[in-house]
Amino acid sequence: MTTTIDNEQKTLNVPNLRFPEFEGEWKRTSLKDISTVNPKSASLEESFVYIDLEAVEKGILKKQQTILRSEAPSRAQRVIMDGDILFQCVRPYQKNNYLHKGQNNDKTQWVASTGYAQIRTTESPSYLYHTLNTDGFNKKVMVRCTGSSYPAINSDDLSTIHFYFSPQKEEQRKISQLFDLLDERIATQNKIIDKLQSLIKGINQEVFNGVGYSYKLGSICEIKSGYSGNQLIKKEGLKVSRIETISGHRINLERVGYVSPFKNSESYKLQVGDILFSNINSVEYIGNTAFVDKDYDLYHGMNLLRLIPNSKIVVPFYLYLLLNTRKMLNRFKTICNKAVSQASINQADLGKTIIVLPSLENQIKICTIYEVLFSKIEAEKKCLSLYNVQKQYLLRQMFI
Repeated sequence: MTTTIDNEQKTLNVPNLRFPEFEGEWKRTSLKDISTVNPKSASLEESFVYIDLEAVEKGILKKQQTILRSEAPSRAQRVIMDGDILFQCVRPYQKNNYLHKGQNNDKTQWVASTGYAQIRTTESPSYLYHTLNTDGFNKKVMVRCTGSSYPAINSDDLSTIHFYFSPQKEEQRKISQLFDLLDERIATQNKIIDKLQSLIKGINQEVFNGVGYSYKLGSICEIKSGYSGNQLIKKEGLKVSRIETISGHRINLERVGYVSPFKNSESYKLQVGDILFSNINSVEYIGNTAFVDKDYDLYHGMNLLRLIPNSKIVVPFYLYLLLNTRKMLNRFKTICNKAVSQASINQADLGKTIIVLPSLENQIKICTIYEVLFSKIEAEKKCLSLYNVQKQYLLRQMFI
C-alpha cells in the first residue's frame, strides 16, 4: 500500500486487506526476535506421541504413533509444549506441514523428530502459525534451502528470515481467529469426505458379497491392448492414454500422450462405458482402473488394457465398481508377474479372472446408489476446494 505525503509516494508496511478498526504500520521482525527456536527440551515420559515427517498433513496430526521411551529413536528429542509450532525443515515445499499444538489438546506428551524446527513464541502462537503459512514466508524459506534430492533449511537460517507482523495484540487475535475458523471448517469438510468414503467401503462389503452368477472376465467383456506407436514430444495430434492417465481412478487429461493420426485410429477411440485397466505398473498400483464416463476425445494407448463390457450381461459402471473392491485388487496383486521395478498381468490371465454378477436389475440399483454417493463426494470436494482457495486468497491479502 502507498500513501502520498508532500507529493511523495511512501510505501506503508501494511497488508492490502485489514480489519477497519486497526491502523499503523506492521513491524519487521524475525523468528529469533519473537520466539525461541528449538528451546531446551523437557524430559521424556515413559510413553508419548512421536511425530515424524509423515505424521503431519496440511497442518493436521494424521498419525497418532504412541511409543515407549525405551523404543524411541535417537532423533526423538523435542518435547512439544502447548502453543509450540513445528515447522518442517526437510522438504519444506510440502506446504502447510506445520503443526500448532493448541491449548485444547489432551495431556499426552508430544515428541517431534529433529526434522522439524520447534518454535516457541512470545507473540500469539496461532497468529505466527498462520504467518508461517503465507506464500511470502515460504518463498523466503525456499531461497535458503540447500540440497537437491531433499531440500532442507537448518533452524539457524530459519530463525533469521525477516517478515512483517502486526504489533497490536488485538489485531493478531482477530486475524488468527478468522483463520482458525477457516481451518476448522476445512477440517470439518475433510471429515465429511472421509465419512462418505468410509460409507462406500462399508457398502462395498454388503453389496459385492459374491452372490450371483460366475463368469470369466474375458467372457463378459472384450480385453484389448492399446496403440503402441511412437508418441510425439509436442502436444499435437491425437491424445492417447498412458499409465499416468489413470489418476485417482479417474481419467486425467493433463497426463496423456500424443501421437500422429494413424490408420484405423477410430477403432482405438475410447467410448463411454469403457474401462481402462492398469496391467503394467508397480505392485501397489497394479489393477487400477478408470471409467470412461463421457467423451474425452481420447484414444487407447499402450501400457493400459481396455475393457469393453457386454452390456447385455453386465452394467459397465457396475463392473468398474466391482474391479475396484479390495477383494479384486488383492486378487490382481496375487496373479501379477512381479519383476524388480514393476509388475504385470497378461491378457490371458486377466481374462480367466472369475467375476460374480447379480441380475442386471440389481446391478442397476447398486449403480444408482453409488452414483448418488460419488456425486455427493464430488460436491463436497468442490466445496473444500473453494474453502482452500478462499484461505489462500486471504493469506495473500491479510499478511505482508
